[in-house]
Formats: sequence, structure tokens, C-alpha cells
Amino acid sequence: MTAAGMTSVSVSFETRRQLNSMKVMDNHRSIDDLLADLVKQYKVLRMRGVVDDLRSRFSELEEMDVDALVRKLAMSPFAV
Repeated sequence: MTAAGMTSVSVSFETRRQLNSMKVMDNHRSIDDLLADLVKQYKVLRMRGVVDDLRSRFSELEEMDVDALVRKLAMSPFAV
């Protein structure tokens, strides 16, 4: 993205140029709209990962032998 020896000003201009080109390619009205859309997409992808994790944990619970778990809890030295 940036070359060695670039100053902070040239990096800022390069970043701005790339954001403007992304804005035009995705038909956004402004850079703010583009960034809001990118953040939204990131959050949706992260939420999908959490949902997938929850689904896998629920499937593990479905396979659990509840009766065996209750028997083990009954043998516990602690109050249940």
C-alpha cells in the first residue's frame, strides 16, 4: 500500500486517494458512508462467527447425556 520512505503527508494523501476510489467503485455518496458500510459489514461477519459458534455449542449440548450428568451431580460433595 505504501512505499518505504513515504512521509506522513504522502501516506495521508495515498490513504485519501484509495478511500475516494473505493467510494466511487461502491457508489457511496461520501467517505463517511463508505466507512459506515465497512464497519457494518465487519460487525455482521463477526456476528455470523458468534452465531456459528453458538450453533456448534448447542449441537454439543444435544449430544450430552443429561441423566449421566444428573447422576454425577448427585454424587457431588457440594450442595446442588
